[in-house]
Amino acid sequence: MDNNKMGLNETWSMAVGGMIGGGIFSVLGVIIATAGNLAWLSFLIAGLIALATGISYSRLTNKFEEGGGAFTYIKDINHEGLAGGLSWLLIIGYILTLSVYAFTFGQYLEQLLNFGPWFPRLVSISIILIFMYFNLRGVSDASHLEVFIVWAKLAILVAIAGVGLSNFNPEMVNSQPMRSGGTFVNAIIGASTIFMAYEGFQLITYDYNEIKDPDNTIYKAEILAVISVIIVYIIVTLGTINLVSYQTIIEEKEVVLAIAGKNILGTAGLIIASIAALFSTGSAINSTIFATSRLAIKVADDGELPSFLAHKNQAGIPDRSIYIIGGVGALLAAFGNLSSLVEAASFIFLVTFAIVNFVAFKKIAKTKIISFLGGAGAALASVLLFIRFLQRDLEIIITLTILLILATLGRKLFYSHSS
Repeated sequence: MDNNKMGLNETWSMAVGGMIGGGIFSVLGVIIATAGNLAWLSFLIAGLIALATGISYSRLTNKFEEGGGAFTYIKDINHEGLAGGLSWLLIIGYILTLSVYAFTFGQYLEQLLNFGPWFPRLVSISIILIFMYFNLRGVSDASHLEVFIVWAKLAILVAIAGVGLSNFNPEMVNSQPMRSGGTFVNAIIGASTIFMAYEGFQLITYDYNEIKDPDNTIYKAEILAVISVIIVYIIVTLGTINLVSYQTIIEEKEVVLAIAGKNILGTAGLIIASIAALFSTGSAINSTIFATSRLAIKVADDGELPSFLAHKNQAGIPDRSIYIIGGVGALLAAFGNLSSLVEAASFIFLVTFAIVNFVAFKKIAKTKIISFLGGAGAALASVLLFIRFLQRDLEIIITLTILLILATLGRKLFYSHSS
């Protein structure tokens, strides 16, 4: 019955919630530290790539008339090998975002409780285990609840932005360290490093059969959602720059929005912003475990992942997928650092979205220019980010190399063993 399906408001809310879920709370400090007072431009550039990609996703979903995202599109054009490799890469990307959300959750709770440097890591592991337990019991959010959550988060973020912008301070915005980082080159590099903040808009394409008039609704929801998030990210960035000094952002980049809240309302502002971050990242952890475990089952059922991961318990829950996804995410959250996790996740999604855009360029006549620009932008951003890894961060190179080996050689070994 259509009455039980999601309309434009619910679909838009799901897309916005997928992006803002943990994104802005996790990456804001990272991007200001990278691009200085041009951090807003980084969000705009990354947002335009996301907008083009959202249009490509919606048009491809309409063409194939089924959910499943990138895996479905590529498999349906008879590139099963590429679809399988990409599905492994996507699952790795979602696990990385899970670890980012858990890491951020731990940092914001520590900001409230101040128990010591050991506490955030313990919390990061614990919160993933808690949501693994809930997912194993089959607990998930209803779409109408997601609408409320999204509007509540937007209200808090816009309030912080509004206060910051209303107290515009040229000395803060144009301080020497803030200005020295604010170059166009850094803004472009910054756009590639925080692209995971826009990851999530594509999740509504997985729910094709749960949406009223999906051909029109998904297209409108993707465009409206990405534009809405671009605006929110830009005004929150500009507002925060007016509220928090550059030095404090560098030192406290994991919890910069909590510091902004404190500078507005003191302890009350700190508590409100931190609770919003905890609620938002907690919801993102839950939905990421839920969605990724379902994607793993679909891929395993199609023979692209070990059949071990397709197992369901008596309640129909993909228990083994949840154990693997949650376990690896908890390990990464426990031993990784925020910048490395954010940048590794961004790289994987840029590669994935570049491929999806070029598939749309090949298959969808009416959006060829948009899809080409989106694909070229995502490809260029991924190259720039990889160059950044080579210059600055051997840890990410090693991590990505291991993950890519798993997605390629590991997959081949799986096939040779199963055949």
